[in-house]
Amino acid sequence: MPRPAPVRSPGSTGPVYFSLLGPLSAVAGGSPLPLGPRKQRLVLATLLSRPNTPVPVDVLTDVVWPEDPPRTARKNLQVYVSAARALFGAAEEGARERLVHDCGGYRLRIAEGELDTLRFGALARAGRAAGERGDLRGAARLLREALDLWGERPPLHDLRDSAGVAEEAERLEARCLTVYEDWAEAEIETGRAAVTVDGLRDLVERHPLRERLRAAWMNALHQSGRQAEALAAYDDYRQLLARELGLDPSAAMTALYGKVLGRGPASRPAGARAAVLGASLPAHARDFTGREDELARLREVCGGEEGGVLVVTGPAGSGKSALAVRAARLLADRFPDGRVHVRARRDDGAARARNDMLEELVRLCGVSGPVRPDPAQAENAWQDWLSGHRALVVLDDVADEASVRGLLPRSGASSAVLTARGQLAGLAPVHRIALDPFSEEEALEVLGRLTGPDRLRTDPVAALRIVRACGCLPLAVTVSGMRLAVLRHLPLAEYAARLDDPAVALDELVAGDVSVRSRIAAGWQDLGASHRRALARLAGAAWEEGGFTLDGAMAALGCDAREAIRAVEALIDTGAVTSPAGEVTAHAALYEVPRLLCLYARESAGRGGV
Repeated sequence: MPRPAPVRSPGSTGPVYFSLLGPLSAVAGGSPLPLGPRKQRLVLATLLSRPNTPVPVDVLTDVVWPEDPPRTARKNLQVYVSAARALFGAAEEGARERLVHDCGGYRLRIAEGELDTLRFGALARAGRAAGERGDLRGAARLLREALDLWGERPPLHDLRDSAGVAEEAERLEARCLTVYEDWAEAEIETGRAAVTVDGLRDLVERHPLRERLRAAWMNALHQSGRQAEALAAYDDYRQLLARELGLDPSAAMTALYGKVLGRGPASRPAGARAAVLGASLPAHARDFTGREDELARLREVCGGEEGGVLVVTGPAGSGKSALAVRAARLLADRFPDGRVHVRARRDDGAARARNDMLEELVRLCGVSGPVRPDPAQAENAWQDWLSGHRALVVLDDVADEASVRGLLPRSGASSAVLTARGQLAGLAPVHRIALDPFSEEEALEVLGRLTGPDRLRTDPVAALRIVRACGCLPLAVTVSGMRLAVLRHLPLAEYAARLDDPAVALDELVAGDVSVRSRIAAGWQDLGASHRRALARLAGAAWEEGGFTLDGAMAALGCDAREAIRAVEALIDTGAVTSPAGEVTAHAALYEVPRLLCLYARESAGRGGV
């Protein structure tokens, strides 16, 4: 199996390359590295599964000791982390720079050329980008190169008796399946359907209800002149759906069946990303970066046979809208009855009335019946339409639960994606994605794309300071890149120093009519007066300590533990405060306020705006 050339790591005595796409393994200088006993390998696998991201100690503990961790668990983890550092070479200082203590956990810093999953993701992104440019041959080549990184056995198969590792391995397999579908569709569209048939058949046998796979296989058979087998594949699927789920094939599959029968052109597969009638999506960003895991989750939830509702949450400027639109475009083949996008706020930032959005949805989808005279009747007509069609609804920047109740699909195969700053905790049952800031690598990629990569190479340390000062917030990084693209004379180090200065940082994050401060201000105005006061005080504590604990919140707010917990959790619900990813008691948790929101809150407190 081909492997990318390993890269020499800082502080190491030789090149190192890790693999998760098969058994956990590592090589240095072409020779296998011993990875130690099972618990040590579990820690390493978990850190590698979340590269360049802080992994909380609680998560590592649950992976290694799921039932009853010993009293020495934390000390044992330190031993395992020390052993992982040793893999990077004999230089202790360099090793420590690669695996650091960060945000109550550990962050493993690793480059694309040192880990097969990072290489896989980069190739998959490049392949999809080539496909969107119309370079289908280039897309097929890059996607095939990504698939070639996979071993003959499932990822991390030697550690799957750990529930945490098994969950990560299943996520990796889901990503691979999506890339395989992308590759097969690209090959079919370039007239090379025959090379995909056997592989698609094997995957259909393992995932018989995955419609996109089945559609690609049918079309590959059809394009290869094997019509009878293509028709049989459809009939098997129809019977399976009826037997297992009591459903009929989707409109897209039925249309493909008609093409195979000769009732329409068969030049494009049902899964091809062609425009769908009824689509009303804003233009997507050509420089969309990262978010592979989130996109895979969106496609899994919303593109399933029974549809789903997914809420994407995150602070202003975190890229929620871009992610939702990107996913909607990638899911074109799954929603033959339309993909519609509706903004949930007016231009002034105020929430739109539910009936206004209902009227727009009804108009966009061509649902018959009046709206204004009888909203209840219109809502029933809308739900009837959703239950009988397969459409995707994107409700963007939702202010609260009440404004979208009645608009979300209750039954049938339609799906909905909501973006919101707050958690919308009152909506159930829904799936959720909390959108974190970019990783430093993703942030640098965006910055380099806007300024030119050669400019970042002149001072990579300053470039890293810039994205860190932006909190790796996508909007702030983008604005920094736009500003530097215009101010070609400005040294990166000088701009980094400006962003490091809390007195002027927000003033620097403006490019033309795009202002980070105005976006943060919109979220600030959504908060009630008591929440603004509490956030201003907690932001002060977070700024000084790099986060705050419950004791810190009690001191900042001047209240007891119960009131502090209530105040902090209310701010978590609004999206202003972030909490640890793993389960941890309120007294042990380290809470955070994003850096730029900290600056704005302190600024507002200073001018008496709370």
